[in-house]
Amino acid sequence: MHVFLETGRLVLRAFTEAESDVEHVYALDNDPEVMRYLNGGRPTPLEAIRTRTLPAFLHDYPGLGTRGFWAAEKKTDGTFLGWFELRPLDEHSVAVVELGYRLNKAAWGKGYATEGSRALIDKAFTDLGVEHITANTMTVNAGSRRVMEKAGLTYLRTYTSTWSERVEGCEHGEVEYVLTQSDWENGRKQ
Repeated sequence: MHVFLETGRLVLRAFTEAESDVEHVYALDNDPEVMRYLNGGRPTPLEAIRTRTLPAFLHDYPGLGTRGFWAAEKKTDGTFLGWFELRPLDEHSVAVVELGYRLNKAAWGKGYATEGSRALIDKAFTDLGVEHITANTMTVNAGSRRVMEKAGLTYLRTYTSTWSERVEGCEHGEVEYVLTQSDWENGRKQ
């Protein structure tokens, strides 16, 4: 198991081709509440996890020198909590990376998303040479927006996207939050 990062309560490790990782992601992506703001809560076929999701999770980004998606486990007992993303928008550059997370309901409201996000932000700016972090969610996803703010990102804009299938709340658009390396440095000095 390749551990990418540890926090006080989390281990972020590389995904593997193991059936257990497939099963964990399948369960996560088939919880209607978890997927509410992503696809309206529609189920994800197991074959899509095997042929699209897991290969994306196993992809190495040359500019970053590592993967962009990490399985999140509880440090005390290895319980799968979900995943975090720190993925460059251009796979050959670390100028701009996207921060993301998807956690199972049992992990909601416990600070795991904020803890993992802060740790990834710190690693991005101290070890990986990242210049700019962006994160996006639906405008109506108040929980995810709170995590972004607690992690130190600031609201940049609201925008609209084309959805292949309507998701409740999409008519309000999406929001982008950002954090630059210099703003992160200035925040650490205060």
